[in-house]
Amino acid sequence: MAKVAVEVGVDWLEAGTPLLLAEGLHAVRRLREAFPEHPIVADLKTMDGGFLEAEMMAKAGATHVVVMGVAHPATIRAVVRAGRTYGLKVMGDILAAPDPVACAKMLEENGVDYIIVHTGYDERGEDPARTPFDHLAAVVNAVRIPVQAVGGLSIDQAAEMPKHGAPLVVVGAPLVIDKKEFSPSTNPDELRQILRELVTKVKQSV
Repeated sequence: MAKVAVEVGVDWLEAGTPLLLAEGLHAVRRLREAFPEHPIVADLKTMDGGFLEAEMMAKAGATHVVVMGVAHPATIRAVVRAGRTYGLKVMGDILAAPDPVACAKMLEENGVDYIIVHTGYDERGEDPARTPFDHLAAVVNAVRIPVQAVGGLSIDQAAEMPKHGAPLVVVGAPLVIDKKEFSPSTNPDELRQILRELVTKVKQSV
């Protein structure tokens, strides 16, 4: 999937949480070996042990790590310290925050580089009406750092994110195009077509 994505112009690659649970640091190392110039996001969703987890990802080749906004502020600051030490960028995820705007502002105050407005997979499973749009505008208006929106967005919705003040466009769910299981299509041409469409729409919307 990463090879196809790079071929069609995707800028960043992500080692998502399920991949890291399955393969750990090996996944990040393999991505770094294969794509030495691409930013790589390691989405550990860190809740504790912030410095250690960020340090491990940095040494494996990640350029970005994700800390949860509902973690203790000490953990957030520890990840930020690791970021400064190892040249990582830190992304603060506001998933499950009781007050998304307050959480985003707190993350910014503690030094994170990006905010992720994230509507979770399970949350959307129980309430399909929930989307990142529920909080996106309020968060974008509350912080000065770049924002990313994640969670059940279609290709068209993802491509429109820059117009909504979220210039970091991420695509995940639309790539799960093998309906029999939670995995990408085994047809590289189909995957290439979907990703090329997304990249074209994003570049046109910026």
